[in-house]
Amino acid sequence: MMGTLKTEPARTRLDLLAAPVAAAIERWPDEAPVDVDDVLVAPIDAELADTAAFCAAYEVGLDESANCVVVAGKRGGETRYAACIVLATTRADVNGVVRRMLDVRKASFAPMAEAVELTGMEYGGITPIGLPEDWPILVDSRVIATPHVIIGSGVRHSKIALPGPALGALPGATVMEDLARPA
Repeated sequence: MMGTLKTEPARTRLDLLAAPVAAAIERWPDEAPVDVDDVLVAPIDAELADTAAFCAAYEVGLDESANCVVVAGKRGGETRYAACIVLATTRADVNGVVRRMLDVRKASFAPMAEAVELTGMEYGGITPIGLPEDWPILVDSRVIATPHVIIGSGVRHSKIALPGPALGALPGATVMEDLARPA
């Protein structure tokens, strides 16, 4: 499919997904705009999970690779979280667009240990599929304009491939213009 990845339907390889991701795939709604069989998974070398190394090793363009970053901000003593989905050729506008969406004074990337604990996923593999239901998922419009994208699978030893528009159709997702800026 993309690059040299050997993909197969994610629902047939739940063993390649973090538990919350597998659970989300198992309850994928029949009426979803993207069929669950269009959500694919491919095993990869966990040492090559970071975006630049992954893209180089598996011949996937940075413009086909999406990153999911967890952002946190505080308001009135409450921590608010959001997941931002941006192409690897861009960077999330954390202290502009994201901060305003969370309605916080300052936003930053959530600390690694906190992101891992709250998502039930491995750092470097966090994905918007299977995140806590109360988290907003902010998707840059460039992501949904991409026919197929590669994202994390919740673990470092695999990646998910799916149509870009599927990310904008996830529960809790909001597609935003200019969520990200060119890297």
